[in-house]
Amino acid sequence: MLGKFHELSVETPDIAESVAFYERLGFTHCGTTDTWQHPYGVMTDGKLFLGLHQFKFPSPTLTYVHANVAAHAHTIEKHGIDLAWKRVGDDAFNELGFFDPSGQAVRVQEAATHFPAERERGESSLCGDFAEISLPAGEFQPMREFWEPLGFVALDESETPYLRMSMTSDHVDLAVHRPRTLDVPMLVFAAPDMGERIERLRALGCEMSSELPRGLDPRHSALLEAPEGTNLLLINAVD
Repeated sequence: MLGKFHELSVETPDIAESVAFYERLGFTHCGTTDTWQHPYGVMTDGKLFLGLHQFKFPSPTLTYVHANVAAHAHTIEKHGIDLAWKRVGDDAFNELGFFDPSGQAVRVQEAATHFPAERERGESSLCGDFAEISLPAGEFQPMREFWEPLGFVALDESETPYLRMSMTSDHVDLAVHRPRTLDVPMLVFAAPDMGERIERLRALGCEMSSELPRGLDPRHSALLEAPEGTNLLLINAVD
């Protein structure tokens, strides 16, 4: 329905500062096209692609690529989704956007704006393995009902490591967490040696946020906040 996941697009007031942050974590650069006129860069850990845009827009935005956006807009609307914006035409970079029940922005665009990175298969960042993008929502059921017709499979709610509902797909997995866990979206990474990774990140000068969700052991979990405000949750994984 949405096409292929392309990137998590985030707004940054200082793209150089954001790039330096992700480089420190072990992310690498992707080449980009000249589609966007504003400063734009893409960082990846091999699984997740972060599009850094020095430009104002609803951030973060889940960005997908689908051919023939103009025609596909009708298909999306037939599923009862109200489009928040649609830009189509021979002289435009065709795209459309909408919001899910939690207010999360989603964009579908006609073509890719970056290329794959030269990175060894299975190579992760210092954060561990990327697991999912988790979205805050007061009620899980409306999220299930919204995302499943778009190609996601919602799993049963879990209380480990905090109350959440995972939604899997072929490209990127999403999850839903309670706003009291963290009232903003977060990128979740997991590794069986997360405690050691956290110490290494501290040694590199990375400051950990004091907003770590309740119930998580700070010896094996941490929350990082990127310069542009993106939250990265690092949790221990069972080996």
